[in-house]
Amino acid sequence: MNETAATQKRPGRVPTWLRVLIPTVLILIWFALFGAGGAAFGTISDVQQNDQASFLPASAEATEVNELQDAFRDSDNVPAIVIVATDDGSELSRSQLADIEALRDDVVDVEGVVADETSPLIPSEDGQAAQFVASIAPAEGEEGSGATVEAIRALLEESAVEGTDAAVTGPAGFTADLSEAFSGIDGLLLLVALAAVLVILVAVYRSPLLPIIVLFTSLTALTASVFTVVQLAKADLLLLSGQTQGILFILVIGAATDYALLYIARYREALAEHERKWDATWAALKGSWEPIAASAGTVIVGLLILLASELNSNKILGPVAAIGIVFALLAALTLLPALLLWAGRVAFWPRRIRRPDAPVADGDEAHGRHATAGEDRSTGERGLWGATGRLIARRPRTVWIVSTLALAVMALGLVRLDADGVPSSEFILGESQARDGQELVSEHFPGGSGTPAVIIAPEEDLQAVADVALATPGVASVAVLSADSPAGSAPVTEDGIQAFGPPGTPAPEPTAVDGAVLVQATLDDPADSPEAEATVVELRTALDEVGDEVLVGGPTAVALDTNQAAVNDQRLIIPLVLLAILVILMLLLRAVVAPLILIASVVLSFAAALGVSALVFEYVLGFPGADPSVPLFGFVFLVALGVDYNIFLMTRVREESMRHGTREGILRGLRLTGGVITSAGLVLAATFAALGVLPILFLAQISFIVAFGVLLDTFLVRTLLVPAASYDIGRAIWWPSRLSRQEREHGVHAAAPGTADESSADADGDREAAPVG
Repeated sequence: MNETAATQKRPGRVPTWLRVLIPTVLILIWFALFGAGGAAFGTISDVQQNDQASFLPASAEATEVNELQDAFRDSDNVPAIVIVATDDGSELSRSQLADIEALRDDVVDVEGVVADETSPLIPSEDGQAAQFVASIAPAEGEEGSGATVEAIRALLEESAVEGTDAAVTGPAGFTADLSEAFSGIDGLLLLVALAAVLVILVAVYRSPLLPIIVLFTSLTALTASVFTVVQLAKADLLLLSGQTQGILFILVIGAATDYALLYIARYREALAEHERKWDATWAALKGSWEPIAASAGTVIVGLLILLASELNSNKILGPVAAIGIVFALLAALTLLPALLLWAGRVAFWPRRIRRPDAPVADGDEAHGRHATAGEDRSTGERGLWGATGRLIARRPRTVWIVSTLALAVMALGLVRLDADGVPSSEFILGESQARDGQELVSEHFPGGSGTPAVIIAPEEDLQAVADVALATPGVASVAVLSADSPAGSAPVTEDGIQAFGPPGTPAPEPTAVDGAVLVQATLDDPADSPEAEATVVELRTALDEVGDEVLVGGPTAVALDTNQAAVNDQRLIIPLVLLAILVILMLLLRAVVAPLILIASVVLSFAAALGVSALVFEYVLGFPGADPSVPLFGFVFLVALGVDYNIFLMTRVREESMRHGTREGILRGLRLTGGVITSAGLVLAATFAALGVLPILFLAQISFIVAFGVLLDTFLVRTLLVPAASYDIGRAIWWPSRLSRQEREHGVHAAAPGTADESSADADGDREAAPVG
C-alpha cells in the first residue's frame, strides 16, 4: 500500500464522535486560557520591577553595597531632586529665593513626599539655582511613586517662580519618565503589532476569515503566556520588567503567526489531496509538526541558555520568553488545527482549494500550495521562485559567493558599533524632564548631587576612606551618615567630621551598623556619565589599599557593574547558543554538513545586521551608543529566529531530496516554501518593528536589529545563500547520513529541470551540475 493510501486509511478508523470531541475540547481549553489571560493583562504592570539594581548579579560589588545599605536605612524611599534655576543666567533674587522656599513647603505637603527626610533648600555657589531633595515613599499599584513625581511636576508648573525653569530629576524622576515611556506597552504596542500582522495576512491569503483565525491563535497564545507569567511573578518565582514584557508580546505574536503560516501551507496542500478535513488535518500535522517543533525548540533552548547569565535582567528574559514560545508552539499545533478542522475549505474563501487533477492557478504556489501528483510537471516553474531556482541551478557558486560577499560588506559596519553602555538619562527617547533637570543640576552643582557614590567601610577606617576619596579626581565632597546630624549626614574633611551650627558645636557621631559606616562621595560628574564611572573605578582601586572590607556602590557603580556583567554574558552565552542550536539542527537533519552551513549563514547574517544597524544608529538616528546587552539579545533572537527559516526550508528540502535527489530537492524545496517563508519573515520583521513605537532606546535598537536581520535571513540567506551553497555542494550536505550516499547507491535521478542528469554530475561528489541549456 502506498504512503498516501496508508495515511488516508489510518485516520479514517477514528470514530466520528471522537473527531468532533477532540477539536471541541481543545478549543474550549484554549478559550478558557484566553479568558484567564485577558484578565491577567490588567495586573501585569503590578508585578513589574524596573529598578536596574535588582537585576545585578549577586556577586557584583554594587549588589553587596545595596544589601548592606539596607541596614542603614529606615525605609525604601526614593530621592527626587527638585531644581529651580534662572532662565537668563542671572543670580536668583531674594524674592525668587523666598518663592522657591515656599514652593519647597508646598512640595513637602504633596501626598507621598516624606517631610522629615526632605532636605532644606540648597543654593548653588554661582547663585543662579537652588535645589532640594524630596524623599518619596514607595507606592503600590501600576503608577507607583511615579504618581507622586507627576504631582510635584504639576505643582511646579502651577506655581512657577517667575524668571526660572524648574524640573524634577534624580532616581525618582528617571523612574517616573521610564514608567511613562512603558505606559503604551499594553495598548499601543499590541495594537501596532496586530495591525501590521493583519495587513500582511490579508495580503497573503486574500481571505476575510483566515487572517482572523491566525490572529486569534496568536492572541490566545499570548494571553495564556501572560496568565502563566503573572502567576509565577506573583509567587516570586520569576521577575518581570517592562522591557521583558515588551519582548514577550512581540515574540509570541510573531512566532505564533510564523508557525501558523507553516501549518496553513501544509493544510492547504493536504486539502488538495484529501477529501475529508480530518484526513487533511492529520496529513498537515504530520508534515509540519517536526519543523515547527524544531524551530520553537531552537528559540526555547537559546532563551533558556540566558539562565547562565550573570546579569539578572538577562536571566529573567530567558524563562519568560521561553514560556511564550511554548504557548505559541502549542497553539499552532492544537488550537489552529482544531479551528481549521471546523472551518475546512471555507477558511480560504473566496479562494478555492483545487483537486489534484485541476489546473494550477498562477498565484497558487506563491502562497505555499504544494505540487501534488497531478501538477508535478509544473511545480512553480513559472513565477518568482521558479526564476530563483533556475538562477541557482545555472550559477550556484556565483550566487552564494556574491551573497556571502554582500553580507561581509554589511558586517564591516561593526567597526562603528558602540556598545559600551549609555547613560541612564539616555534610556528614554524624546522628551524627558528628568534628563533636562539633570543638565540643570550639572550646570550649577556637582553633577553627582543627590546620587552620590556609596562606600561601606569599617568605622575605624572612616578617616582613611575620606582622605582617599577626597584625593581622588572627580570626587567633590564626602559625608558620613549620622543620625545625630540635622541633615542626616555630616561632611567629612581632612580634619575629620564637621559639625553643623555655631562654633563650638560638637561634631556628630557617625551611624555605625555592625561596626561599619556609610560614606557618601558626591561626584563632580552626573552619576550616569562615563566620567563618573571612571571615577568609581579609580576610587575602588585606591580604596583597595585601605582594606578588603571597603566596598563602593551607588547608582554609578550599579551601571558600571551592569555593563561589565553584560560583557561577560556575551562571551559565555553566544558560544553556548551556537553549540546548542548546532546540535538541534544535526538531530533534525540527521547530518553534519548542512547544519554547519546553516549556522555559518545565520552568524554571518547577524554580523551583517549588526554592522548595518551600527551605521544607522550613529549616522541616521543619532543614538548615543548602545547597552552591552543589545548585541547579546540581538544575537539570541536573530540566530534562534533566523535559523527557523532555514529549518522550514531544509526540512522540506530533505523531504523532497529523499524522493527526487538532493539538487532537485533543493529547487523543489525552495519553490514550495518560498511564499510561506517570505510571508513568515515579513510578519516577524513587522512585529519586531512595532517595538519601535515605544520611546525606549534599548527596545528601539533591538527592534531595528532583529527586523532588519530577519529580512536579510528571509530574502538573502534563505532565498539565495543557503540554497545555492547546498546546491553547489550536492548530496554531501547530508553527510554522514544515508541520504548522502543514496543517489550513488540507488541511482536516483536528481537533475534539475532543463539540466543534465545530476546523478552523473555527482559521480565524483564535488562537480557542479551542468548548466541549463
